[in-house]
Amino acid sequence: MNITRNNVDALNAVITIEVAKSDYAEKVQKKLADYRKNAAIPGFRKGAVPMSLIQKQYGKAVLLEEVNKLLQDNLNNYLVAEKLDILGNPLPKVTEDFNWDVEEYKFEFELGLTPEFNVDLAAKNNLLQYKIVADDKMLKDQIARIQKQYGKLIAKETVEEGNDVSGIFANEDKGINNRTTLSLDVFADKKTVKSFIGKKVGDALTLRTKGLFDDDHKLMDFLAVGHDDVHGLDIEVTFTIDEVTTHEPATLDQELFDKLFGPKAVTSVEELKAKIKEDAEKQFEQQADQKFLNDVTEFLIASTKFDLPAQFLKKWIQTAGQNPLSPEDAEAEYAKSENGLRYQLIEGKIIAENNLQITFEDLKSYTSDVIKKQMAQFGQMNPTDEDVQGIVARVMSNQDEVKRLSEQVMNEKMLNLFKDKVKATSKEVSYDDFIKAMYGELKH
Repeated sequence: MNITRNNVDALNAVITIEVAKSDYAEKVQKKLADYRKNAAIPGFRKGAVPMSLIQKQYGKAVLLEEVNKLLQDNLNNYLVAEKLDILGNPLPKVTEDFNWDVEEYKFEFELGLTPEFNVDLAAKNNLLQYKIVADDKMLKDQIARIQKQYGKLIAKETVEEGNDVSGIFANEDKGINNRTTLSLDVFADKKTVKSFIGKKVGDALTLRTKGLFDDDHKLMDFLAVGHDDVHGLDIEVTFTIDEVTTHEPATLDQELFDKLFGPKAVTSVEELKAKIKEDAEKQFEQQADQKFLNDVTEFLIASTKFDLPAQFLKKWIQTAGQNPLSPEDAEAEYAKSENGLRYQLIEGKIIAENNLQITFEDLKSYTSDVIKKQMAQFGQMNPTDEDVQGIVARVMSNQDEVKRLSEQVMNEKMLNLFKDKVKATSKEVSYDDFIKAMYGELKH
């Protein structure tokens, strides 16, 4: 067997495999002999069927099968031996008039080669690394929510100032039908607030969405409308009241502090504020980290320039799935997946160049932390190490879970690397401003 490679260009190559009779003849004869032993053909005893008949009936199929096995094994071995980094899988070049009746064959396979490129994490950029701070307004609002949540709920028939109302926002044309609960102070216009005063359970109000709230994004929550639809939305909606409630706020005393954080963990309103601020900013840090990771990813895709073997990949996409795609569908699929492929290559290079590896201990430690956090959410603040490790062992026996957790560990390693090497500008923002930044609406 002879294997040669012709590099068409930096991104494409053709491998030619020449197969001689001596490469496959022995395997074909052995397979046919096995067939002969077990063949049940009328008129012949089992094992006594003439080889010429076996050859005639099974010879071509066995030849194709054995030659195909040879091709796959030798092609794979060649790619490994030559250390060829390819995209997709080798594509056989189809020959319409291929002749299987000769004794020597020649096969050609197209390859898409991985491009050479450099990743510069320290390149100049306009990236921002957000630090979200819990400001005084947020702390005040959160304490008010806590007092409301742990206070006494009183049902009413008529709406008065300071009450909460539950009901259904509806607009048939826009398909809006969403039940929600809101406090009257969420409305931007005092006239809207006044229109609720004196209304009873069962009453319906007609409201315009334009300027209904101080931030159009609130329409997403209260009306269940998508982000792309809320800006400038100017329609009439009905709000039908089905419940009116008022709260007798909980007293900010030691009983409430203990209920929230455990005995004597917090002993004053000032300590309560500090604890709320600390917990909120920990949660905000996760959201800011995810945005930073996403922003760096987009930056690297845009700034790391290299060509791909596009035509090869489109041909490969046509045959890669369960059902063949048309050239047009493959073109569309390539357009959708190109940036994902580019980042996959960039990420692989970053991982290799910075020796980012996931050890068993990394995975075990990360899984243990995740489990402890989940247990804490259900009130198990101090689980035993034996309990935690027992759950870790069960989780890590599931291959799907191990794969998912491994991706999370690598994401964490990538994030830490980006924080260390990507020269982003730090910016402190409130949570409201961070949400605007998420949607590209915050001016730098």
